[in-house]
Amino acid sequence: MRAIALIGAAALSGCATTPIVSPLATAEVVARGETAPVGTANADAADDPAIWRNPADPTASLIVGTDKKAGLYVYSMDGVVLDYVADGRLNNVDLTDMGDAGIIVAASDRTDELNAAIRLYRLAPEGKLTALGKVPGGTGEGYGFCLYKAADALHAFSVLKDGTIAEFALDLATPASTPLRSLSVPSQAEGCVVDPRDGTLYVGEENAGIWRFAAGATSGEIVAPIDNAQLIADVEGLALVPEGDSGGWLVASSQGDSAYAVYRLPDMSYAGRFRVVAGEYGATDETDGIEVKAGNFGPIFPAGIFIAQDGINAAGAQNFKMVRWDEIVAALELK
Repeated sequence: MRAIALIGAAALSGCATTPIVSPLATAEVVARGETAPVGTANADAADDPAIWRNPADPTASLIVGTDKKAGLYVYSMDGVVLDYVADGRLNNVDLTDMGDAGIIVAASDRTDELNAAIRLYRLAPEGKLTALGKVPGGTGEGYGFCLYKAADALHAFSVLKDGTIAEFALDLATPASTPLRSLSVPSQAEGCVVDPRDGTLYVGEENAGIWRFAAGATSGEIVAPIDNAQLIADVEGLALVPEGDSGGWLVASSQGDSAYAVYRLPDMSYAGRFRVVAGEYGATDETDGIEVKAGNFGPIFPAGIFIAQDGINAAGAQNFKMVRWDEIVAALELK
């Protein structure tokens, strides 16, 4: 849900909505970079980012982002557009490095609202996308999406708008998608992320909270409910930073107050919240998708990067802002 829609509804009804303000301390950080805006202007268009770290040259790492009205972008670390594919309503995106099989990018395709699809690409280190094809992603409108590199195959989680989560094994050569498991949450869901160490799946039910599903399980549990303090609806993008065998952090977009909540793994205890405020680059507002990766991404991002969709980009169409992960860690005193 976007504030633009809320404002419009309030104007028509003659009343104003009062935003919910979290009573919890919210740290402030600034963006250290941003991407060029997406091509669709005057609309809620940019949605979800993913990042590939170039181990040979971290400054040559790549950012992939969706314009959910039109297609998929590839950006350099300085935010310049390197490639664009006009493949329709691609909502969420994820990627994984498959070694000899290359860097695989996959996105949820909601062009046909009755039949979700998964668009598959191979990403060259230079930033060019090669289409591999389109495979089924479940019955219903495609929405959220995340990947998991399992021992047997690359798995895809297609989150449908009605709260259904369809898991598939992907055959990249054919290509094809083989159904593996069907999960669900009670209402509209979108953001998802998989712990790469054990296959635990986290899903954001937008008006309820964050669900956790163990690998292979058919039912899950809410591990971070919307409480108008830690999380304010909608719960949108989810991202995960693993540390050691089971530790690390899960970050969630608290869209309702343009902030981000951080939880400690594996117990999902609350660790703090932060907001991206204006500095050299603008603030982030009403964020949908997010991504975070630890590691060296060059001198500007020496210890990791957090990327957030910016729903109200002052320079024009929506874009993605880049924040130093170590500055978030320091601001929240994460240990």
